Amino acid sequence: MRPDFPGYAYLPGKHPHPVRDPLGHSYQSDPVTVVTVEGSLSSNVFRRGIDLFNHGYYWEAHEAWEPLWHAAKQSAQHRLFFKGLILLAAAGVKIREGKRGAAARHAARAAGLFRQVALLPSRRFEAALGMTPAALAVEAEAATTFPTVLREPAPGRIPEPVFDFILAAKSESG
Repeated sequence: MRPDFPGYAYLPGKHPHPVRDPLGHSYQSDPVTVVTVEGSLSSNVFRRGIDLFNHGYYWEAHEAWEPLWHAAKQSAQHRLFFKGLILLAAAGVKIREGKRGAAARHAARAAGLFRQVALLPSRRFEAALGMTPAALAVEAEAATTFPTVLREPAPGRIPEPVFDFILAAKSESG
């Protein structure tokens, strides 16, 4: 396991709560504060969320993106975008828990938000994700067709992602 990843991917009822339980992987960590949305798509906070998401740490990705969502009060487009990512991460948690209905609801809400973002002219989200918000909406909807049995991540091992796609920022030159 990479040393910068938590010791486990949090699942409610299966692991200690990361921040509230003294045994949690992020207990007494300093909270991340984001003051402005400017530069958020190239920030370490955003990229950390992508890294966590791509490696199956969905609750942790949600937590990484939440300060960005809170900071986006003045930008409706950013606010919709970050809320969509948070809901997609929540769908990942629900998929892993085997809660199909909740996973489908979160994924559908995320898809709807990504479609709203896609209606507004901007290529910055595509560069930040490696795909358009509209393409991510399609992926979010497809995420509800997950296998019946998912292997629980072994302690100390990186969990298997439940999604068939990855988020990958494009380089500035490409």
